[in-house]
Amino acid sequence: MPRIAYQPHSLAEPGELIAAIRARRGGKLINLDRMLLHSPPLAAGWNGYLKAVRTELSLDAQLRELAILAVATLNSAEYEFHQHAPVYLAAGGTAAQVEALAHPEQAVSQQALFDDSSRAVLRLTIEMTRSVAVQDSTFDAVHAALGDRPTVELVGVIATYNMVSRFLVALGISPEGEH
Repeated sequence: MPRIAYQPHSLAEPGELIAAIRARRGGKLINLDRMLLHSPPLAAGWNGYLKAVRTELSLDAQLRELAILAVATLNSAEYEFHQHAPVYLAAGGTAAQVEALAHPEQAVSQQALFDDSSRAVLRLTIEMTRSVAVQDSTFDAVHAALGDRPTVELVGVIATYNMVSRFLVALGISPEGEH
């Protein structure tokens, strides 16, 4: 149950912002948007920034979504996991991998499910999410696998989705259809 009531699906103002959000979301407002729209400046910044993170980075989409799912699990952000599991599958992930991501700390050691790059991404995600500080060996493994720009983008994705999950959890935002 959300801690603050969602704005209605039919919200019409601010029109330009709502149109931009609907365009990014395929015509609809999801619960996250309906909460953000309590603050149009926050919603506008969020929409532009998350659009760039989701669609304009060079980082491999499967690795991006792998990190997002791990962050969601680590922070108990059911909404985030619910929204991103289909995106991970569409990017080439498997149902077995999604299931394994319910326990990221254990998934790191599952060589049959995750390749070296994916396991390095999981280690980085766990360290950034749990303790913020990252061991040199973890960073070096990611950097060796990805290179400069994708590593910077991955760190940005992990930081961003930690922000998203904290917003979702603190406000009690639930998956569509639950409330």
